Amino acid sequence: MLAALAASTLDSAPLCAQTASTSTPGLFTRNDAILAAGFAGLTVAMFPLDKSLARILTNRVSRTNKFLNKAATGVEVITDPGSLVIGAVLYTYGRAAHKGNMEALGWHGTESVILAGSTTWILKSLAGRARPYVSKDTSPADFQLLGGFGNGDRQSFPSGHTTTAFAAASAVTSEARIIWPGHTWFVGPAMYGGATLVGLSRMYHDKHWASDVVLGAAIGTFAGIKVIRYTHEHPDNRVDRAIIKDKVTGARIPVATFRIPLSF
Repeated sequence: MLAALAASTLDSAPLCAQTASTSTPGLFTRNDAILAAGFAGLTVAMFPLDKSLARILTNRVSRTNKFLNKAATGVEVITDPGSLVIGAVLYTYGRAAHKGNMEALGWHGTESVILAGSTTWILKSLAGRARPYVSKDTSPADFQLLGGFGNGDRQSFPSGHTTTAFAAASAVTSEARIIWPGHTWFVGPAMYGGATLVGLSRMYHDKHWASDVVLGAAIGTFAGIKVIRYTHEHPDNRVDRAIIKDKVTGARIPVATFRIPLSF
């Protein structure tokens, strides 16, 4: 469900190239606000279902399944610290081999993960929501303002692993539209599908509620898409000039973005 929701918000058509006479659209648009409201509404809608969904994913049969346990642990490790390791490897390879596209992919993916992860850490520290495993009668409504600072048991909302997974998925999918435009049909579903598995694994391990996962997916998706959009609309930004050595080839602005066919 999360993968379908995130993927469906990606524009299927590339943006038109900007010219000197065309004004650059703002980083955040009206459609972004609508989508943010949609994600917020879905997160709130998950609250009444948090406990029942937790019971389904953490029942005795599933918890004793060795394959599920190993698979869930594997996707979590690939996400954290795997996403940062993979990003560093891609960036290093691209820089050493003078492949600007690969260099940009590695750096922009890492940049998206850092931005999204920082946002999530602040929110979960402020919200202070108790994780499902804290006690047998833990309530999804157990929030404590500022309770997450220095207390890992109260850093449930939102999910950090899910945020990281969706940030990497949205950044890689958006960047792939520039580097490998003919392969987006495969890259997008693969990346978002993997990100969804990460969210489910965190629920399976009783570390997060469903609403934690939904909000984490929203933050990660927004962060990844906006980082790619900004860096390609402002190719001479100071950060990229300092970090990316080789020129990025391909279309300049055909990045995935949110678009809803609404008119007022």
